[in-house]
Amino acid sequence: MYTYQEVSPLYTDLYQLTMAQAYFKTGMHEEHASFDYFFRKLPFKGGYVVFAGLQDFLELTENLRFTDRDLDYLLESGFDKDFVNHLKSFTFKGDIISVREGDVVFPFEPVVRVEGSLLETQLVETLLLNVLNFQSLIATKASRIRFAGGNRTLSDFGLRRAQSFGAIQASRAAIIGGFNSTSNVLAARNYRIPHAGTMAHSFIESFGDEISAFRAYAKTFPNNATFLVDTYNTLMSGIPNAIKVAKEMREKGHMLKAIRLDSGDLAYLSKKAREMLDYDGFNEVKIIVSNQLDEYVIRSLIEQKAPIDIFGVGTNLITGKPDAALDGVYKLAHVNNRNVLKISDNLQKTTLPGRKKILRYFDREGYYYADAVVMIDETDVSRMIDPFEKLKTLSLEGFRCEELMFTAMKKGKITEVAESPQKINERLRTRLNLLPAEHQRFDFPHIYKVGISEKVLKIRDDLLLKYK
Repeated sequence: MYTYQEVSPLYTDLYQLTMAQAYFKTGMHEEHASFDYFFRKLPFKGGYVVFAGLQDFLELTENLRFTDRDLDYLLESGFDKDFVNHLKSFTFKGDIISVREGDVVFPFEPVVRVEGSLLETQLVETLLLNVLNFQSLIATKASRIRFAGGNRTLSDFGLRRAQSFGAIQASRAAIIGGFNSTSNVLAARNYRIPHAGTMAHSFIESFGDEISAFRAYAKTFPNNATFLVDTYNTLMSGIPNAIKVAKEMREKGHMLKAIRLDSGDLAYLSKKAREMLDYDGFNEVKIIVSNQLDEYVIRSLIEQKAPIDIFGVGTNLITGKPDAALDGVYKLAHVNNRNVLKISDNLQKTTLPGRKKILRYFDREGYYYADAVVMIDETDVSRMIDPFEKLKTLSLEGFRCEELMFTAMKKGKITEVAESPQKINERLRTRLNLLPAEHQRFDFPHIYKVGISEKVLKIRDDLLLKYK
């Protein structure tokens, strides 16, 4: 599987390097540490997050090296010479324990645990947050759009509105979330995902008239022609000219593939377009629509029975609108054989100490019931406690559970062969089928239960007493 293969360790926040130097100078850099990655808030007012980005993060981490240029820059910036010399041989040699990509996850769960020396686990923080937060956000948005779109084809059209080269990873995340293709050709090549696209209005405008543009395109792509029909007048010009050229193509043994609508009342225009195409015997010609689509617009169009076959979704997908970011954080939980935590006046911002994992419990019908955050030596628990309201408990007695996390990297080496985005989406579809519908709805989704074991609670409360 392709990613960028290499990225400079300087792709980080400055304080990661200053802390790393301080650890080195005080002799703490080799102490064993364990960090948790988790998020506190669900995006889009939804009921779940699709976990994505792990494979890209693993590949980037496995290839993380300081070049001579990197090291020279650090020296020029005033970093200690001995510390910089130490970084010459830096590679990540730690372990990464994680939920699998394409699984659904929930707030306050340690979705990824990074273990290794204090120096190396600190230096990968920003990279991890940058990749996992973004791809999980986009995959979640794509999943919601897929939920709205049903079985209709979805294509990522977001490249031109994306946050620069983040569009490459965003296209991958869109496929994980349920999209069928992307207009982003580099992402299509890199991740081996289908590409799709039509033409721009400029193509139509560059010819003397609309029908000449359609004929030129049909001649160039006789077996894969899609006409953009809203440049001048959709119903009076665009669709009639498309049908005229489609008839000429049919006489030559070819077939128009689709028309695209990019403006106007998409429900009304798609219905009229379908009537006009069907009247002339072009029932198999698809209708593609684009223009500021999101899950709510698509749901509305389907409710209006708009005969649309393909949705091209751009800005609202690729930017994760309206949330723009997943609030994932990376917090130290264990160092030098000590459980540690961050304390806040707001208990929701007080972290969970210790080396932990996630157990997912199933109800009697086999659907997801609740997730318990437990210590790594716990294999099952009979009861879990709300992490913020200790009087709220949930019995888990008699319910089947599974461990969600696996060792994705061991001693700096990826443990499994990479999966394609399409394969990861298959996992997502399976997992979503196990998530009750009330957690997937758009409006006021039911809150999925996440709790902690009594052992985790005791360790946290003991540390709170100690430090307070």
